[in-house]
Amino acid sequence: QVQLVESGGGLVQAGGSLRLSCAASARTFTFSRHGMGWFRQVLGKEREFVATISRTGGSTYYADSVKGRFTISRDNAKNTVYLQMNSLKPEDTAVYYCAANPVGTATVLLRDYDYWGQGAQVTVSS
Repeated sequence: QVQLVESGGGLVQAGGSLRLSCAASARTFTFSRHGMGWFRQVLGKEREFVATISRTGGSTYYADSVKGRFTISRDNAKNTVYLQMNSLKPEDTAVYYCAANPVGTATVLLRDYDYWGQGAQVTVSS
């Protein structure tokens, strides 16, 4: 069974930084073949796209709300994807989820992702 485990969430003041990590594990899961994405969700609202990266790392896309502040990257040797979040704002407060899509592309669509982590809380205080 594929496991995606997020870490690095927490409480930070506005203007601060956090780095989320998502480690993948499973005997039958080849991390380097999967596109990876980060999404976030606020209680009572729909889950929304944040950032995505292709299997090689050659393509990345960001939501307009985080462009220029967040950076997605991956280390295929460590089966890990990262989300570096700088200049955080209170509106970035949410549970952040990483996800894997078997097509391998950088896709913004939730429906393209087969595997999801359990989520990491990020809280930005004003």
